[in-house]
Amino acid sequence: MKNRILIYLLPVLLCFAVGFIAAGLQTDSLENWYPYLNKPSLTPPDWVFPVAWSFLYLCMGLSLGLILDRKRTMQDYLPHLFIVQLFLNFIWSVLFFYFHSPFWALINIVALEIVLVVYAMRSYRVSLWSSILFIPYIIWIAFATYLNFYIFIHN
Repeated sequence: MKNRILIYLLPVLLCFAVGFIAAGLQTDSLENWYPYLNKPSLTPPDWVFPVAWSFLYLCMGLSLGLILDRKRTMQDYLPHLFIVQLFLNFIWSVLFFYFHSPFWALINIVALEIVLVVYAMRSYRVSLWSSILFIPYIIWIAFATYLNFYIFIHN
């Protein structure tokens, strides 16, 4: 029982840890750069982002937990794919907020979206719920891609 709890808890904590580190890299830009960018009218208020990401990190971690909890060999590559998407997620924050590069962030987020869809499609074969838990993340990243694209074009 204890091991099963860890199978779900550790991926969730990993996602939150990566998000926490990324948020730390954004602090200066959120005060001195991002507010002065031209953004689309659909840009959510600032308070939406930490709320949305908290929900998404929980879903992401639980998705991986469901994969790790299965005893199938077919799942072996899925944790690696999960780490790739988490890395791309983190790098987006570095590119966009730390390096102030909407162009490279856009390239990165498109790659992230592709990896997310592949993960969701492949995890479906192992766990329907693992795949379903990635749907809000896929939608959010699609929306973030739109925001990133707009910022790249208009700044």
